[in-house]
Amino acid sequence: KPAKGVQKARIELGQKLFFDQRLSRSGAIACNSCHNLARGGSDNLKSSIGHKWNIGPINSPTVLNAKYNFVQFWDGRAKDLREQAGGPIANPGEMGSTHPVAVQALKSIPEYVQWFDAAYAGTGVTIANVQDALASFEETLVTPGARFDQYLRGDEHALTAQEKQGYQLFKDKGCVACHNGPAVGGGSFQKFGVVTPYEKDVTTLGRYNVTKVETDKYVFKVPTLRNIALTYPYFHDGSVWTLEEAVDIMAKHQLGLTLSRPENAALVAFLKTLTGKQPQLSYPLLPPSTVDTPHPEMD
Repeated sequence: KPAKGVQKARIELGQKLFFDQRLSRSGAIACNSCHNLARGGSDNLKSSIGHKWNIGPINSPTVLNAKYNFVQFWDGRAKDLREQAGGPIANPGEMGSTHPVAVQALKSIPEYVQWFDAAYAGTGVTIANVQDALASFEETLVTPGARFDQYLRGDEHALTAQEKQGYQLFKDKGCVACHNGPAVGGGSFQKFGVVTPYEKDVTTLGRYNVTKVETDKYVFKVPTLRNIALTYPYFHDGSVWTLEEAVDIMAKHQLGLTLSRPENAALVAFLKTLTGKQPQLSYPLLPPSTVDTPHPEMD
């Protein structure tokens, strides 16, 4: 583990990179474009808009509390945040660049050369260090202090009677089987459509894209429920815009249940207690003097 001062430098550098559009081929897309920290770490679009106005094939998951995911991406193709951080940069439909071009762009900016030297003495600007810095920053994006957390710590007044009923239903109905752990999810793969097939999207194959195992079709990483009230639309296909509908769909397809209106309302009320304290940026962003630096090979 790096020394405290070095780790602070890496986190600060990662924050700068997270907001820097020059990591993209066009110079118009940053990590924050699809994982907006002002929107619960997502972009509130059915599917994100990428390079050359490409519409992505899947809903953008929140970056908040992503450190608690046991793998990254809906299909789990990245083992951790460091591996994940390199994917969008070189994805032609997302940021549309390449790792060499992104590194070249950063090396052309004297401030970045200094920041990388301070954070990664001896190695400087490399794609591995870019990914490590981004991951170091993203690991700080946690949202503690939700009313549910306060309740778990012993504050009986943190939740209303309806919210407590929703928490009990969450356990009794079986939701907790998949949505558990510190992020209330993110700890396993599950098939979407356990009891009855999910009809809205039969084109996105999930984990199958990685393993090519037939039984992995429509299997996805379980998303975190923390801050779920902020991260609409829901599911991998972004097809549902309200928690009420999302809860009913989960009950039907995953549990084989039909919820009453009061049960649905209680569960939704409980889910809204999972919104925590949103990250506060600790470091200044890039100085204005570097904003207009041209991006190499810009389309």
